Amino acid sequence: MKKILYIFIMAGSILMSSCSDWLDILPKNEQVTENYWKTKEDVEAVLTSGYINMRTTTPFLIDWGELRGASIYAYNNVDKRKLQDFQITDDSSLCKWNAFYKVLNMANSVIKYAPGVAEIDETYAEVAMRSHQTEAYFMRALMYFYLVRNFKEVPLVLEPYIDDSAPYSIAKSSEEAIIAQIKEDVKTALSFNAAKEFFDHENWSGASKGRATVWALYALMAETCLWSGDYDECIKYADYLINATAPKRPVFMSIPEQWFTIFNPGNSNESIFEMNWDYTTFGQTANSPANYFTISSAAPYQYGELMLERLQEDRLLALLNGETIRSFFGAYVTVTDGTDNFSVIWKYRGTDIRDALALRVNGDANYIIYRMADVMLMKAEALIWKGESTWQDALDIMNQIRVRSNLSELSIAVEDEDEWSMLEYLLYERDIELAAEGKRWYDLLRVSKAKDGIHKDKCIGIVMENNTSANDSWIRSVLKNTYAWYLPIHENEIKINQLLEQNPYYKTTN
Repeated sequence: MKKILYIFIMAGSILMSSCSDWLDILPKNEQVTENYWKTKEDVEAVLTSGYINMRTTTPFLIDWGELRGASIYAYNNVDKRKLQDFQITDDSSLCKWNAFYKVLNMANSVIKYAPGVAEIDETYAEVAMRSHQTEAYFMRALMYFYLVRNFKEVPLVLEPYIDDSAPYSIAKSSEEAIIAQIKEDVKTALSFNAAKEFFDHENWSGASKGRATVWALYALMAETCLWSGDYDECIKYADYLINATAPKRPVFMSIPEQWFTIFNPGNSNESIFEMNWDYTTFGQTANSPANYFTISSAAPYQYGELMLERLQEDRLLALLNGETIRSFFGAYVTVTDGTDNFSVIWKYRGTDIRDALALRVNGDANYIIYRMADVMLMKAEALIWKGESTWQDALDIMNQIRVRSNLSELSIAVEDEDEWSMLEYLLYERDIELAAEGKRWYDLLRVSKAKDGIHKDKCIGIVMENNTSANDSWIRSVLKNTYAWYLPIHENEIKINQLLEQNPYYKTTN
């Protein structure tokens, strides 16, 4: 097991980008064929490659998860502005999904071929094999969860690509089928009873956060169930984390002064799963969010006007109870070009020192996929959707998050609220607490589609209110079409795969 972790970290310094570069890890010209799979080290190498290639998806996770929600703005990139303003077309590089399918192929390969290796390699114990498969199932489920939330319908490929004889043309599967597969993958992984609570490695302190543990499976399942409206199951899996008693479980760090350690140095106790970079030991920086959320007046990503107002209000409220935690020198910092002030993202480049020039030494910030505050707020949302009898429980969770941020509890009587007002409180807390963590657009999309779109118009209103670069009537007219909330399939994929059909909105209007 030590070998896989060493390979994982070392390979980061030569992070691959082209379609065939990952083959350098495997025998030349064999790809993932039966001829390759002989030893447990072969399985570990491919699993490792899956983690490495997951990091190449980070730029997409940032853009897809943030820009359409308009809490984060991309001011200096035309293509990203088109995504932000719902004017993206199918020739945009932001619509490419090949990085995700590359990871999926590695996951599929481990799932299929690891059992055969266990029959050949006497040193490859079944528990180790099942553990590797567990990680691969998580990897596959997570990649499909991102794809389904952004494209709604994508090809559901469950077999590894072996050689040029494999079919190129695969039709899209429905959102319902993909979500069902994600849930099945997580349940299958858990049924092996091989998912680890933590990973030990003498040279990698973040192993338990950078690899798929049982906690990561619970978090993914909780969010998938929330997405599909299965609120009781969401609460069940969230509670597996919240009520856990294992010594090395993830925990909600209730001490305000610990909040910034979630991002610098990262791999905190609150973290469940994050993509790891390490510059000091292995020279890793490529695709780290530290390279995207830069600190300057020309930073490519900055907070939108309304988001900044919320962060500033959060700061003023926090100062009544103690030092600001998740706002000034938490979420954002202000820099100047000599004439104007700009508020830019601080989480991934800053330190816990209140100095805009005190940047982290290296651009190797991790990207957090799940942490405990996120899971707690998932549960709070599920409780809101379940009805008024559980609104107080949802409010109690939101207040836990607020108190950790040195804010006063929300002083409201739930009996005087309605479902939408409770959801507004929830969306606000998620927006502030999880700022720039790739959650905002999925929150709005999830709420807009829940219960047959009962709150869709209100979510459209939030998008219009936050977006200051596109015309309100344009946003309203676009988002009235359900398919416009999703991305177009890239034109190259349509050309290659003759069974693919374009997202109907882009097929009819662009």
